[in-house]
Amino acid sequence: MSDLFDSAPRTGHQPLAAVLRPETLDDIIGQDAIVSENSILRRRIRAGALGSIILYGPPGVGKTSIARAIGNMLGKEFRPLHATRDGVKELRKLADEARIKPILIFVDEVHRFSSTQADDLLSICEEGTADFVGATTGNPYHALPAALVSRSTILKLEPMTLNDMGKVVRRGIEFLRAGGLDVEMTDAQIKLVAGRSGGDARRALTTLESLCVGHSSGQILITEAMLEEAYAAAAINHDRAGDMHFDLVSAFVKSMRGSDPDATLHYLARMIHAGEDPRYIARRIMIHASEDVGLADNTALQTAVAAATAVEKIGYPEAQIILAHAALHVARAPKSNSSCRGISLALSAVNKGQVNVIPKHLRDAHYSGAEALGHVGYKFPHNDPRGWVEQEYVQGLKPGTFYQSDARAGGTFEKRADQFWEDLTGRKVPKTYPD
Repeated sequence: MSDLFDSAPRTGHQPLAAVLRPETLDDIIGQDAIVSENSILRRRIRAGALGSIILYGPPGVGKTSIARAIGNMLGKEFRPLHATRDGVKELRKLADEARIKPILIFVDEVHRFSSTQADDLLSICEEGTADFVGATTGNPYHALPAALVSRSTILKLEPMTLNDMGKVVRRGIEFLRAGGLDVEMTDAQIKLVAGRSGGDARRALTTLESLCVGHSSGQILITEAMLEEAYAAAAINHDRAGDMHFDLVSAFVKSMRGSDPDATLHYLARMIHAGEDPRYIARRIMIHASEDVGLADNTALQTAVAAATAVEKIGYPEAQIILAHAALHVARAPKSNSSCRGISLALSAVNKGQVNVIPKHLRDAHYSGAEALGHVGYKFPHNDPRGWVEQEYVQGLKPGTFYQSDARAGGTFEKRADQFWEDLTGRKVPKTYPD
């Protein structure tokens, strides 16, 4: 044949990703926890009791492929619906059809169903009229009606690993070769396509198809120039309104907290590449400069605040340097959680009504008659040569109730402060991790 892709009908080309769609769960690459032999999905299929399944995960990880494979394995007709195109009428028609023959109803982007559509879907699920599989990129616990979630088994699909993506690309190459196109790609090029696809198998196969489409049968040598053209305007997966956004931010701040500078830069680079607002990133760094570094290095907050001010004036691309500076300061600084933990404990106590009467010697005495009310006895610390006097500030509040030092080895501010106060008062500072 002159061109592998010419074999598709002239009325509509079938993409390579669709041609290679798996027939059974055995053909699925990745998602081992879901498709393994003793998984809940396999057991339901073997028992012929699928019920309602929600497949939840980012684009291109196999939600539709798994749904089709389920239909094949159950021997049921696969009937797809799309939440944005098909309404209540189509749903009810399928329900009527399901009463006379076995079908599997698949709803893509089920999170976009209206309340009326969701109610009809609930009826089908509750009555067991048909097996149902829904696919969503949104977290079902946030995006779907609670009633539908409670009646469904939620299966979370993860982005495919680099190794899995390499298998997808190689499967595509083998298919093309079987069709007469001898595609030649190096291991490094396969790894590049796998990595640049962001865990999206469909994107990887689409890229492979773009590299090969239009060539006559015979050898196709993939060059660096061809790859560069294919990725000239490509972006990595990033949904600023969905789980990908929050997962990426979570990984970024946890890498700073974990003192891993390389991971910090990796996740920062992904956010920058995806076009995340630099002001948002700077705000996250400011928060964690206090939450995770805090009293161990007070200058971390100064750096973070300065970075936030700077990115307001500069913007990309130079803002990336400033963000890296601030993020690395937080990542490399010694850590203390005492500020965050202390205010959380204090707020919890106040919220529970643990509010003591303010001692009279601490009450306002700047007015005539205060002395007559007993607002006396305050000891002014600066009048003591030590700058400190023994004095109760909250009645019955024991040291360490809220604040415990996180000082560890090294000359951090918190460590130096502990030593100062222990020398001055002769009392040990309460510590999270006692010496």
